[in-house]
Order: sequence, then structure tokens, then C-alpha cells
Amino acid sequence: MSFRDHLRIPVGPGELHAERFGFGDHPLVLLHGFGTSTFLWRHVAPALPLGQVTAWAIDLLGHGESDRPAEGEFGIAAQAIVVEQAMTALRIGRATVVGVDLGAAVALRLAATRPARVHGLVLISPPAVGKGRGDDLAELGRLAATHLFEATRGMLGAAAWLGPLLAKSVASADAMPAKLVTRYAAPFVGDDGVRHLQALANAVSDDDMEDLDLGKVTARTLVLRGELDAWCAPGDATRLATAIRSAELRTVATAGRLVPEDAPAALAALLAEWAPAMRAAEPFRENPKTSG
Repeated sequence: MSFRDHLRIPVGPGELHAERFGFGDHPLVLLHGFGTSTFLWRHVAPALPLGQVTAWAIDLLGHGESDRPAEGEFGIAAQAIVVEQAMTALRIGRATVVGVDLGAAVALRLAATRPARVHGLVLISPPAVGKGRGDDLAELGRLAATHLFEATRGMLGAAAWLGPLLAKSVASADAMPAKLVTRYAAPFVGDDGVRHLQALANAVSDDDMEDLDLGKVTARTLVLRGELDAWCAPGDATRLATAIRSAELRTVATAGRLVPEDAPAALAALLAEWAPAMRAAEPFRENPKTSG
């Protein structure tokens, strides 16, 4: 019997693609990072205790198999609104929200602006306090200077551009072979795809995080970084964990920025440990007429 379903979720600007794993009482919302998609969770989600949790891996708007509305906004604040809309459509009142780099920024923004919707928060390789654009996106800008022309002219689309970034995001080059890079770059094949990838990168701004009041985060929070993460510095992770009330900081050995790629079993075990601890939280109730 399969506990994995693919579905489309209607939100304001279009539809999001999501994958559902399990049938448990506790919802987990899994958010990928820049340059990846729900594919990032392919080894983690099936390893969760699916009788206790239901995991929803969501492609952020404009990413993966989600829609790319012409008038859509793809910044952190806009993505947080869309994720909450998706939770409402899925009848998820409150959830443990797990995000990787860009997904971590979206999750943190949601937890700070809509704390009643998030009672557990796991921030993997998050940007520094007050930042939306991590060093990975700065690196992407430098790579564009040498690889963007190659990407737009080549059959592999963004693979030539994303490849160096993805390779630096794992603990060793063997963990990101060319075939895997091609899979992650598949949504951005061709000229239009590469231009869209560049638009997604340009949409990520520090402005969405600079004025965020971390004191409003009420969720039990875990800040998690890979020991070999080239983007999330130990000091930045420590400062973020200190800025959030009662947050805990942990490190995953032999993992880079993409912890779900480098250490899926360890991450699944950690999430299984965290999620049941939140099952007793009060259900979320809100008058739909006043929902923002």
C-alpha cells in the first residue's frame, strides 16, 4: 500500500504541486531551498513514522512543478503567504514546518508573522539573522557571469549554471553527480527556464527579513546546520538560535547545506523525534472572515 500521493493545491496566484506521505495526526510541511524542489525530500519523507505524521512536501511557487504565474511574486514574504494558503486548503491548522535555506527563510517568516499556524519549526541551513539572500545566492550571481550564456545555449538548460552551486551544497562531489544535477535542473530546461530561474533568484531579497520580529516566534524551534555547510556559518547559526526564544542548535556531521541529500536517515530520525513532541498542541481556530 502506497502512502505517497501527488496533488495540486489551489492558492491565490495559481496552484502548488505537493507530495503527501503518511496518514498520521501530526502534519509536517517540508519546504525545499533554492535550486531544488520536493525531490529533495524523496529519501527523508518515506523514512518518517508515517503512522504518526503526515508529511507534505511542497514546491514553492515558481519552483519544481508548481505554477509560474506571469504576475506572481516569488520573494520570501510572498512565498510565506502562499504556504499558509496551501495549509488552509489542505485543512492544516497548525504544523511543524521544516525548511532548507530559502525554505528556512520562508518558514521563519511564516512563524514570525503567523505564529498560530506554526507550533514546530526546523530551520536547516538558514540565512543569517536579518538576511534573505544567503551566500549561496551571492555565489549564484558570480556563477552567472561565467555560466549563464552556456546555460541559455545548451540543451541542459540551467544544469551548467546550477551544477557548481549544487555540488558545493553537499559534503562531497560524489553526492551530487551530473545525473542528479540534471534532475534538479529539469524544471528550468531551455531559454525560458533559465530566465525564470534568474527571476526566482532576483526575487529573493533581504528586505523581507530585515524587519522581522523574531520575538514573535512562539514555535519550538530547532536550528540545524551541516558540519560541512559552506553557506551557513557556525556563528550565523548560533546568532539565529540565540535570537529565537528557547531555540536549540544542532549540527549534523558529514553534511553540507543540503542535509536531506547528505544525511536523509539522520534527518528523518531527528524529525521523528521532534514531531511527536508537538502533537499535544492546541488546534488552530480562526474566523475565516478575519483571516489574512
